[in-house]
Amino acid sequence: GGTACVATGQPFDTAKVKMQTFPNMYKGLVDCFVKTYKQVGLRGFYKGTTPALVANIAENSVLFMCYGFCQQIVRRIVGVDRKTKLSDLQNAAAGSFASAFATLVLCPTELVKCRLQAMHEMQLSGKIIQGHNTVWSVVKGVIQKDGPLGFYRGLSSTLLREVPGYFFFFGGYELSRTFFASGRSKDELGPIPLLLSGGFGGSCLWIAVYPVDCVKSRIQVLSMAGKQAGFMGTFATVVRTEGVLALYSGLTPTMIRAFVANGALFLAYEYSRKLMMKQIDSY
Repeated sequence: GGTACVATGQPFDTAKVKMQTFPNMYKGLVDCFVKTYKQVGLRGFYKGTTPALVANIAENSVLFMCYGFCQQIVRRIVGVDRKTKLSDLQNAAAGSFASAFATLVLCPTELVKCRLQAMHEMQLSGKIIQGHNTVWSVVKGVIQKDGPLGFYRGLSSTLLREVPGYFFFFGGYELSRTFFASGRSKDELGPIPLLLSGGFGGSCLWIAVYPVDCVKSRIQVLSMAGKQAGFMGTFATVVRTEGVLALYSGLTPTMIRAFVANGALFLAYEYSRKLMMKQIDSY
């Protein structure tokens, strides 16, 4: 699921990070794409793909594993049998709980990804003299400058994004599946309803938490040039100096990516899960 998500959405994710961190450099999505292609070439859209793959595979592995555990916790809290189907709202709560665990593996890999994606802009703006163009050089730079805890720059922002965001993510997904099922079992849904449900869930997530993600990207990228203020300090500075709309820079590529990538994520997840369950049942 994580691999499908990155394969379909990486260029849009790169544009998102660039526009969030340096909103004054780009007039919009098309301008960002054109300038990136002229300056760096096609490979510029796939900077940070390796850590993005690691991040998405690690995050979604932990997320969906913990989602199952958290569904059982929710069942205990509401006092129902462990095989009872949860409501869409209860599934949303379980997804929100699960995201807190996923954040711990996501934050370090996303920090490396974001820095690689915005490295060219950091050099252009004069914030750093020479950029690190490989995953290992970024990892080594973080360890040398800040030690292992440096990988958790932006952890509070990531938590603030993930916990409420995944409530809307799983809530939107399950609500959409309920709509398409129309009284049938959700497990009987075909690929198109699953794609649309995943896309709807992803869109709900990003609409709800986009300003938080913008602050997170700035903290993780700009901390290359020196210590950054925390979440509230960075948020207040952006609003005061650039206005509220700066928190929504890069929203267009994000929404395109959210629908396409999360549709692919849930489609791959549901079909791989069914395949694994069949193999387990055959034993």
